[in-house]
Amino acid sequence: MRRFFVVFIGLQLLLFGIELLEPVQTHFVLPVTALLAHVCSSLIGAVDANAVAYGKVLMNPKTGFGISIEPGCNGIEACIVLLAAIVAFPSTWTHKLIGLGVGLVAVQLLNIVRVISLFYLGQWNMAWFNFAHSYLWQALIMLDVLVVFMVWARRYARPPTGPSVHAAAA
Repeated sequence: MRRFFVVFIGLQLLLFGIELLEPVQTHFVLPVTALLAHVCSSLIGAVDANAVAYGKVLMNPKTGFGISIEPGCNGIEACIVLLAAIVAFPSTWTHKLIGLGVGLVAVQLLNIVRVISLFYLGQWNMAWFNFAHSYLWQALIMLDVLVVFMVWARRYARPPTGPSVHAAAA
C-alpha cells in the first residue's frame, strides 16, 4: 500500500509539474483545450446553431455569452490523477493500458457534458452556473475518476504477492 501512495503522489507531482511547463502548455494543453471547445461546439451545433468555438472559447454569437475553458476545466488534471492511480496500482501493463484507454475517454466524455451544461447554465442563470462550475462539476469529475479507477481495479488489479501476504494469511 505504501508503494502505491509513493508512486501515486510522485507521478502526480511529476506530471502536474510537466503540465505547467510553457512548451507543454503551448503545444499540448492549449490545443487539447481548443479541441474540447470545438467538439462541444459541434455537438451543440447538431441541435442548436447558436454555438461557435474560437480557440478555447465556446460562445453564443446571438447573445454574446461565452465561456473560456481554462486549466482545471479541460479534464487534463483529472486524467493525470487517473493515470497516476492506474500506473501506481499493481496490475499488468496490458491491463493498465486498457484502464487508461477506457478511463481517459470516460473522463473526457463527462467533461464534454460538463462544458456543454455550463454553457447553457451560464445563459440561463449565473448563480446556478457558478455553483455548478465551482462545486458540482468539480466533485462529479473527480467522482468519475474514482469510479473508473475502482471499477478498473476490481476487474484488472493483480493481488499483491510476496512473503508479507503469505505471512498474514498464516
